Amino acid sequence: MIYPTLRYRDAVKAIDWLAEAFGFEKSDVTLTPDGKVAHAELRLDDGIVMVNSAPEDYSYTPSADFKYVPCSLYIALSDVDGHHDRARAAGAEITMQLTDMDYGSREYSARDLEGNHWHFGTYRPA
Repeated sequence: MIYPTLRYRDAVKAIDWLAEAFGFEKSDVTLTPDGKVAHAELRLDDGIVMVNSAPEDYSYTPSADFKYVPCSLYIALSDVDGHHDRARAAGAEITMQLTDMDYGSREYSARDLEGNHWHFGTYRPA
């Protein structure tokens, strides 16, 4: 099993946003005494991503184009259209509209509130 871990400057806000926009369920959220996220697990269907607060000196350069980021996440879903509508309604920045791909998948992409790129589609690797 692989569990991607994402760092956010405001991880508490990010967790709430990921739940609202992308439908993640908060499985485990552990806060430090000063209210930062020490560890969190968010579930979507059978998948899990982990989230924690970035250190104070954390820096990155977000790219406007997902083709140039070092990491992005792909999530396989059965109802990608409904998921897209939910994300759009929550204010997610859609970076690729719903598209029927040549390889049979229906997909869209969005950026979260701190610039991470998420890709959702019906393709499931064998």
